[in-house]
Amino acid sequence: MLKTFANLFKIPELRTRIFFTIGLVAIARLLAMIPTPGVDWAAIQTLLDAFAESAKSGGLVNWFDTFTGGALSQCSVGTLSIWPYISAQIIIQLMTAVIPALGRLQREGDAGRKTLNLYIRWLTIGICVVQSIALASTMLNPSALGMGEIQLVVMQPFFFYLTTIISMTGASMFVMWLGDQITERGIGNGVSLLIMINISSRLPVAIAEAARRYFNVGGAQAQAGVWELLLLLAFGFAVLLGTVAITQALRKIPIHSTRAIAKGAAYGGGQTYLPLRVNYAGVMPIIFAGPILSLVGLLGNLEGTNAFTAALKSAGKAIALPTSGVHILLFAALILFFTFFWVATQFNAMNISEGLKREGSYIPGIRPGMATAEYLDGVMTRVTLIGALSLLAIAIIPLILQGAGSIPRTISDFFGGTSLLIIVGVALDTLRQLESHLVMRNYDGFLRHGRIAARR
Repeated sequence: MLKTFANLFKIPELRTRIFFTIGLVAIARLLAMIPTPGVDWAAIQTLLDAFAESAKSGGLVNWFDTFTGGALSQCSVGTLSIWPYISAQIIIQLMTAVIPALGRLQREGDAGRKTLNLYIRWLTIGICVVQSIALASTMLNPSALGMGEIQLVVMQPFFFYLTTIISMTGASMFVMWLGDQITERGIGNGVSLLIMINISSRLPVAIAEAARRYFNVGGAQAQAGVWELLLLLAFGFAVLLGTVAITQALRKIPIHSTRAIAKGAAYGGGQTYLPLRVNYAGVMPIIFAGPILSLVGLLGNLEGTNAFTAALKSAGKAIALPTSGVHILLFAALILFFTFFWVATQFNAMNISEGLKREGSYIPGIRPGMATAEYLDGVMTRVTLIGALSLLAIAIIPLILQGAGSIPRTISDFFGGTSLLIIVGVALDTLRQLESHLVMRNYDGFLRHGRIAARR
């Protein structure tokens, strides 16, 4: 393995790509440390400490802080990070399934994709402006969050709105550009890599928290025994293996080709397979479900004395508490719903069936056309159920560790959920790209005795 990593730097082009990626990632992380003009940083820390101890909305704040790599707790110009761009991509991708004009653009090849990318970028700017205005308004009026009177801004409101919108929007668009440059001239998918780095930047905090919990650090008494740490590490290793398995799992549908066409001439066909990913939706269901529950949990801030308001307030407090049974049940229901919703909007069995028919291919025992589409729909539904249940198990593990095991959230987040899924998925994708560069240049890959190396 060490020899393989050494080989990465023996290839000039690959070495250049690696250092280029590291440099741009460092620039993106630097943006998460530059404070927004006009903000009292010490007051922000006081407010965030109060949020962390409050069940009202701390979940949303902690979630956003994790995925921006601590930019929110720094109140930096990079607070929005890459997420407005991700949100715009998701919105446009969902709209292509319901708006025919956008669907046609998606099928028009490079020209259509360029137009869709332009729409995504303009939508990203709009989302950045709206979110930066919301953040500026929140910092100017922190009492609206129910956290008491506190002065967060030391600038006139108009100029603070202006500087916040310009700085946060500009930083977010710059991070988007950095992601595109990494994808084009570096290693891995730039946007995904930046998200993984943001999440991984919280790992030192988790390690420090674990050291304080399991060892006598700084004169403080350990809160738990070393045996719990060993069990936690063994459990984490098992969860990691399961996450890798569900990320890589495929359902292979055999495909027979009656002919192959080359330069206008038809030749004998062959046999291949159609891969259906078990976790087709990826992390999208958790990304949708988490913020929705956190926003619903804000009902706990309602003011009023009538019975209806009191009931909503009580329900909001229960939902906002991540370790409560109500929160876990709703979280599970939303994950299952969004998993099937994402597959229903993104997996088009009829298009696949028509594509197979045009290429002279078919599934053995299944008639081409509508019968093939119905068969693929049925298989994908069963596969999605397995993927949804696996995704659900991975998603609720951190909540169970927090509730039943009293494990701090900074530690438990790395034992499942969105954080682990993103880290594993992006790491595997990046390793595959590195592997392809090594194999093309006759070097041993990371799997020296595996399938990829055997092809040589």
